[in-house]
Amino acid sequence: MRGGRAAKTILLAAAAAIAGALALLAHGFAAAPLPAPPPFAGALPPAAPPPEMAAYQVPTGTIPRSAAFAYRGGAFSDHRDFAMTATLVRHPRGDLLIDTGLGRGIDRQVALMPFWFAAAAPYQRGTPAADALDAAGYDRRRLRAVLLTHAHWDHASGLPDFAGTPVWVNAAERDFIARGGWITAIARAAGDLRYETYAFDGGPYLGFPASHDVYGDGAIVIVPAAGHTPGSVIVFLALPDGRRYALVGDLVWQREGISQREERPWPQRALADSDPRGVRENLLRMAALAARFPELIIVPAHDQRGFAAMPRLPPPPPAS
Repeated sequence: MRGGRAAKTILLAAAAAIAGALALLAHGFAAAPLPAPPPFAGALPPAAPPPEMAAYQVPTGTIPRSAAFAYRGGAFSDHRDFAMTATLVRHPRGDLLIDTGLGRGIDRQVALMPFWFAAAAPYQRGTPAADALDAAGYDRRRLRAVLLTHAHWDHASGLPDFAGTPVWVNAAERDFIARGGWITAIARAAGDLRYETYAFDGGPYLGFPASHDVYGDGAIVIVPAAGHTPGSVIVFLALPDGRRYALVGDLVWQREGISQREERPWPQRALADSDPRGVRENLLRMAALAARFPELIIVPAHDQRGFAAMPRLPPPPPAS
C-alpha cells in the first residue's frame, strides 16, 4: 500500500514537473513586447550617393520556418520561407557583396556542424551568389570586398566561392570567427581568406554610438550592433533615387521583431544570440528609427518581404 502511494506521489511530481516545463516553454513563445523606446528626434544624415550606385538582392536559397520560430507571439501556422539572400551594392569606388548566403559547398559544409544541425536547419538550395553573378554577366573584378553582417554559417557559406576577394569584418567578429566554436566552423573552413578589418572611426549615426562610412559619401555606413554575435553590424544604404535601406542582419529574423518589438523566442534566443541584452538594446534603437522614418526600408537578412523592394540583377545584354 505504502509502495503504491509512493509511486503515485512520484508520478504526480513528474507530471507536475513536465507540465511546468511545458508551461515555461510556451511562455517563451508567447507575445511579450519590449517597452517602447524613447522617440528618436534626429534627422536622416546627409548622403551623396553617386548616380551609378545601385543595390540588388541575390537569393541563394530558403529555409522553411514559421513566424513562431522568428519572434515571440508569432503563429506556428504562419509559414515563412526564411531568405538566404546576399546583397550586391554597386559603387563606382568598388562594389560590395553584403553576406554570401548559401554557397556552392553548403552540403559539404553542413557536415562540419553538430549531428543535430542538419535536421534543425533544413535548407533548400538555390543558386549560389557566385553563380548568380556570373550568370548575370557581372565582372567580379569590380568586387571590392565581401562585407559580413556576421559570420554565422548561412552568411559565410559562400566565402570560398569568392577566393581572392577581401572579406571585411570588424575586430570583434574576426575574433569570433577564430574562437566561436561550432557556430563559426564554416567560416573557419572557408580556406585562405584575406580578411581586412575595419574600425568604427566615425561618430554616432542614427542613435548608434559609432559608425564607419565606407567611401566617405554617406552612401554605405556600417554601425556596430553587437548581440547576435560579438561583431554583428547593421549596414545603412542611401541610394541616388532617395531610397534608404537598413540591412539589419540577424538582429531580428523577421520584420515583426522590430515593428512589434518582439525578441526571438527563448529557445532560439538561448541558442543563437551571444548577448541577448545587446540584441534587445539594438532592436529598440531600430524600433525608434522605424517609428521616426517610416520610409526607411528595414531588411532583416531572412525576411523576403524586406528584399522585395530591392531588384534582382538584370540579365546580361544579348550578344550582338
